[in-house]
Amino acid sequence: MSEAGTDTGPGAARIDRWLFGVRLFKSRSLAAEAVNGGKVHINHERVKPSRGVQVGDTVTFTRGAVEFECVVTAVPLRRGPASEAARCYDETAASKARREEFSTRMKVAAALTPKPIERPDKHDRKVLRRLRGRD
Repeated sequence: MSEAGTDTGPGAARIDRWLFGVRLFKSRSLAAEAVNGGKVHINHERVKPSRGVQVGDTVTFTRGAVEFECVVTAVPLRRGPASEAARCYDETAASKARREEFSTRMKVAAALTPKPIERPDKHDRKVLRRLRGRD
C-alpha cells in the first residue's frame, strides 16, 4: 500500500511520521497540520504530509515564533524515548543561535514587564481572560 510521493525504502519515512517519531510534534495530526499549513519545508521546498524524508535532508519549520532547522541523521522505526529521538537529527548552528537569541529577548521582556503587587481577584482574572482572547 504505497501512496504517491512516499519513499518507503529503508531509511525513508513520511515527513509527518518522522516529525512525530522524533518528538518535534506531540501528535502526528499536529505534524500533518503543520505540513499542510506550509510551515514545514524539506531542502527549502514546501511539501505535503506524504513526502518522504531521508537521511541528509534539511527539515525547516516554524516552532512558535522561531524557525527551527535540522539535518536528518536517522529515521526511527517507531516513536521511542526522547534520548533516541534526539539522535535522529542535528540542529544547525544558525537555528541554535536564533533559538538562544529569542530566549534571551524573552527573558529581558519578562524582566521588564511590570508584575502585579497581589494576585488578581475573580473580576481581574475575567478581564485578563478577555484581553487574551480566551473568554
